Amino acid sequence: MPARLKAKRKRFAFLIFWLLGAIALAGAVALGTGIYFYNKYARQIETKLAVGPFVKTSKIYANPRTVRVGDPLAMDDFIRHLRGCGYAEKRGSLRGWYHVRADALEIFPGPDSYFREDPFVLKFSQGRIQQIISLRDSSQRNQFQLEPALITNLFDRQRQKRRIVRYEDLPATLVNAVVSVEDKRFFQHAGLDPLRILKAAYVDIKKGYRAQGASTLSMQLARGLWLTPEKTLRRKAAETLITLHLERTLTKQQIFEYYANNVDMGRRGSYQILGFAEASQAYFGKEIQRLTLGESATLAGLIQLPSFRNPVRWPDRAKARRNVVLSLMRDNGYLNDREYALAAAEPVVTAPGAIDSNEAPYFIDLVNEWLQDNFENRDFQADSYRVFTTLDPALQKAATEAVTIGIPEADALIEKRRLRTKSAGPQAQVALVALDAETGEVRALVGGRNYGMSQLNRAVAKRQPGSIFKPFVFAAAIDTAVNRFDDTPVLTQGTTLEDEPTIFEFDGKTYEPDNYGSKFYGPVTLRTALAKSLNVPTVKVAQSVGYGHVAALAKSAGLERQNGTPSIALGSYDATPLDMAGAYTIFTNSGDYVKPGLIRAVFDSAGKPIFQSSAVRRPVADPRVAFVLVNMMEEVIRSGTAAGVRGKGFKLPAAGKTGTSRDAWFAGFTSKLICVVWVGFDDGTDLKLDGAKAALPIWTEFMKRAHELVEYRNPVPFAPPEGVTMVNSCTGGNLEAFVTGSEPVNPCGGETRVASWDEMDYPQAQPPVTASARQQPLGTTPVPLDPETEPEKPKQKQNLWNRIRGIFK
Repeated sequence: MPARLKAKRKRFAFLIFWLLGAIALAGAVALGTGIYFYNKYARQIETKLAVGPFVKTSKIYANPRTVRVGDPLAMDDFIRHLRGCGYAEKRGSLRGWYHVRADALEIFPGPDSYFREDPFVLKFSQGRIQQIISLRDSSQRNQFQLEPALITNLFDRQRQKRRIVRYEDLPATLVNAVVSVEDKRFFQHAGLDPLRILKAAYVDIKKGYRAQGASTLSMQLARGLWLTPEKTLRRKAAETLITLHLERTLTKQQIFEYYANNVDMGRRGSYQILGFAEASQAYFGKEIQRLTLGESATLAGLIQLPSFRNPVRWPDRAKARRNVVLSLMRDNGYLNDREYALAAAEPVVTAPGAIDSNEAPYFIDLVNEWLQDNFENRDFQADSYRVFTTLDPALQKAATEAVTIGIPEADALIEKRRLRTKSAGPQAQVALVALDAETGEVRALVGGRNYGMSQLNRAVAKRQPGSIFKPFVFAAAIDTAVNRFDDTPVLTQGTTLEDEPTIFEFDGKTYEPDNYGSKFYGPVTLRTALAKSLNVPTVKVAQSVGYGHVAALAKSAGLERQNGTPSIALGSYDATPLDMAGAYTIFTNSGDYVKPGLIRAVFDSAGKPIFQSSAVRRPVADPRVAFVLVNMMEEVIRSGTAAGVRGKGFKLPAAGKTGTSRDAWFAGFTSKLICVVWVGFDDGTDLKLDGAKAALPIWTEFMKRAHELVEYRNPVPFAPPEGVTMVNSCTGGNLEAFVTGSEPVNPCGGETRVASWDEMDYPQAQPPVTASARQQPLGTTPVPLDPETEPEKPKQKQNLWNRIRGIFK
């Protein structure tokens, strides 16, 4: 063999040796890298699976509901509530479980129950609760508190919703539908489906573009829980490694369960829907176990393009995709021809109303803000807290429906005016706040007409309350029968004053208010002045008792931004609808102010309570004074500016006050509920509608619906406390309330006698010892004073009686 040939062979062998070595080295590096990243992802996976992939979520619950013997409640409705709260029909649920008998229901609270009470039996008869029996000692009870319902979850600092469900609770129709359309060999392959990969490659090459995916359910889960949606080789490699580890670590049922709780199901209202259980509630208004075959196929059809095939917005698209899923189920042997035909012929029927209507997004925003303000070092959106709120879902639904029905009335009036004047403008907005009349807890809250369009919460936006502030002016006046300042005379609702154009002098400036429509009525009583919402008499009352006294009383009732100027009498200082609702608690709580609350309790991930609510309550007005004002506000609804309440069919005992500034207001209450409604423009443009036309219809609609609910039925008439004398009116025959000792000797003659009995001792808000507020130019909002820099002004006792005589006849 020639030497040259031998040299070539030697060089070739040398090259082969180094090529094989390089390949071996590259293989070793690749293997090592793969092992490294596999172990890296394995540790991440194990860490997340050890605590559960969805454990880091705070759950927000509604207020617990109390049921009593005799309440109208069907067993099916009760079971539906328990399911919505997380109870199961089998033992083992952390929240609790129940057992159905022929005419009774056994309830067993679990370790995660809010109450952790003894088990109970509820017996039903003819659609009512017949008996409540404790299973611990067989004793009979008169009432039972239901588990609070889940409102929403907080995930990853986004507006996302998810309900965790176990594989055992998934209906077989849903499982079969999902595997048929997404991964038909899911229960046979080991995470990667070679046949599907080859088929997808063939289809893509044939069509010339990426027409078919090859991701299995396991790969989709790996991508959804641990990776970003970016389409890169690096992400695909990581997805493969995670998939292999998931398949080695978990059973197929566990993988499917995680997938079922994480899959993106589109949006409804302002929330992103995650998981089949939440989608079942959002789109069909039912628990996942009760899905029909067609509904299961509809959900499975959403996985590919959830927004494009949203069954609420695009029912035809959802139906077409559903029938494709049903066809695949038939091809895979899950359905026969008859079952397919029946399901394919059904229309797509979704639950009425937007998800926001029942889940109070504006309320949830306030809860979030409260949590962040009060627990700065805790991350409620990245850990497992349980937050129990004061919200009543049924009342929230009534509030949303009332706004939906009532706001078009205001829209129609605004549009009519704009057509007449050929002008354009923004759309009116709305806020509604409903409080428990006794506890001050927020039961319902609407902050706008559509959260998806605007997240601005008008329930906590500051606006001029207008005439719904006037009851506090008259409360300061009636207080003169209990606590007298200087030479101020005793004022009662029967006191007469002159309603006429008047110029008021204050701090070297003049103030000239006008009545609504520039109508004046001559001599009127305080009762009539409030009922007709007369501005000039109201300012005269505030002047006589002292603007500072009015401001001090209002501040004690939670209305902080008040100042002692003439314009305070007409509600010129800003307050929020929530503030005004809280201030009205003094009228439903015998003069005590109760600060509105949103949260009842907060538990950490270990079940330890980190917050328990306690009412913030303080006396503001004498109980007798508070009742006299309630009696006067009853007249507002009976014959005054709010008479439309009765005309619209609300006949229960109630009191309230209309308000008109640049916005429309109505504030009113029964012995069960306080409700404040605001209607106006976000940009502050004058609505040019009074409260009786724009806000009162919404208030009335809400109160009618609210008092049909069991918890709020049969509000009792307002009863006078000790120390109040009821006198027959000389006109109309209605009973008018007076602090005993100040009642008229002759009601029709108007003579009043001064109280001669000992005054009650209660904390009295004194007028501030500052100079009178600087009066701003007419048409502007007065600027609050700084009490630390304002010099003290001595009390002016001289000429006080002469000034008052000029006001009162």
